[in-house]
Amino acid sequence: MKAASIVGNGEICHAVERRIAADLGAKHVFLTTSGTHALELAMAGLGLGRGDEVIVPSFTFVSTATCVLRQGATPVFADVRARDLNIDPADVARRITRRTKAVIVVHYAGVPCDMDAIRAATAGRGIRVVEDAAHAVGGTYGRTPMGLLGEAGCFSFHATKNVTCGEGGALVTGSDEVARRAELYREKGTNRAAFLRGETDRYTWVSDGSSFVLSDLLAAVLAEQWKKRDEIHRKRALMHRRYMDALAGLESSGACALPSAPRRSTPAYHIFHVLLPDLKTRDRCLKSLREAGVEASFHYIPLHNSPFGRKTLGWRERLSVTENVADRILRLPLHPGLSGRDVDFVCGALSRALGRR
Repeated sequence: MKAASIVGNGEICHAVERRIAADLGAKHVFLTTSGTHALELAMAGLGLGRGDEVIVPSFTFVSTATCVLRQGATPVFADVRARDLNIDPADVARRITRRTKAVIVVHYAGVPCDMDAIRAATAGRGIRVVEDAAHAVGGTYGRTPMGLLGEAGCFSFHATKNVTCGEGGALVTGSDEVARRAELYREKGTNRAAFLRGETDRYTWVSDGSSFVLSDLLAAVLAEQWKKRDEIHRKRALMHRRYMDALAGLESSGACALPSAPRRSTPAYHIFHVLLPDLKTRDRCLKSLREAGVEASFHYIPLHNSPFGRKTLGWRERLSVTENVADRILRLPLHPGLSGRDVDFVCGALSRALGRR
């Protein structure tokens, strides 16, 4: 690839966008400076505004909700399912009102949501589905890549993600309408992209917007990472399977619950987690693993229970499954540099923490 400069949205960015589009079968791809900006671009592309509601899971990173607030719309929190920690389609259906304009689904840990049930809940109601696919590069729902299952999909290329350029993201969409709005919004509300294509003789301000364009420097890193995504996926899948095999005995004894994924789908293997019996057990195991040198952790504080969710948004309703799994989840190390011996060490440390060895 060749570039005359290191500006944002340069020739390397364009080449990477074309490569991602070709590999995924996506109609439109827009690189952004983060997964957060990809989500904000999606909300702008949908044309959301004040008075609109967007249903989101509470068990997620804050960007899934703040992208809604940035458009003046209101996030409505939904519960998740214990078996996959993804948004519960039945709870989505219960929360739909005449103001509901979209649902954001999060493929937690790289495990696909139940998209058939989500489509059934929203069918015929003019509600668009957006995928927060920050965890999902490399995974599929059936044979379709995650990120291409709704009106728009949003990827993250943050340093913690499967494919990374340090900081970055991408919006993918098959909608010409969403793409048109997103292109303007990403370029500070100007028609610069159309001007550079020779479609207009004036480069000027035409809409609301911000600066979400990725530098060609980061795009060059992403280009190399993207080439390796199948190898990265294979290594992560191998270690994920080793965890599943090594911890099967703990699950059968009732000491923990292991992750599950829909049949005929391929997870992205972004996170490996277990669910322990209760908060006390989780915290005890977390302390023990860290003392053994294992980088274990819990995960999100549910958004509806956060200070902003309660004090600013005024959320009072309980989401029982979300609250329960947030107290019980324990994330174990998973990355391409992990060896089988490393996984065995982690599993042994967890077994000892649970008093099983």
